[in-house]
Amino acid sequence: MGLVNIGFGNMVVSSRIVVVLTPASAPMKRVKKGAKEDRKLIDATHGRKTRAIIVTDSDHVILSAVQPETIAQRFTTETTRPEEDSVQ
Repeated sequence: MGLVNIGFGNMVVSSRIVVVLTPASAPMKRVKKGAKEDRKLIDATHGRKTRAIIVTDSDHVILSAVQPETIAQRFTTETTRPEEDSVQ
C-alpha cells in the first residue's frame, strides 16, 4: 500500500486513485457539486484555491491545492520506487 502526498500532510492511497483532473472546466465543477450532494467530497485544500480534483475508485472526490502535474509526479515516483527490504 503506497501513499501519495496531496499537500499539507494529507495522503491518499495510491492504488485507490482513478484520475487526477484540473478543476477549471464546467464538467469538473459538476463532478465537484455532485460529490458534495452525495456527501463524498473531501476538501484537503486548507482554504486555498483548488488546483486538482482526485477521483477514487469509491467515487469519492478529493480537492487538493497542489497542481495535478505535481501529484502525478509524486504518484509516479511512489509507484516506480523499488520495495525496501524489511529487516527481520
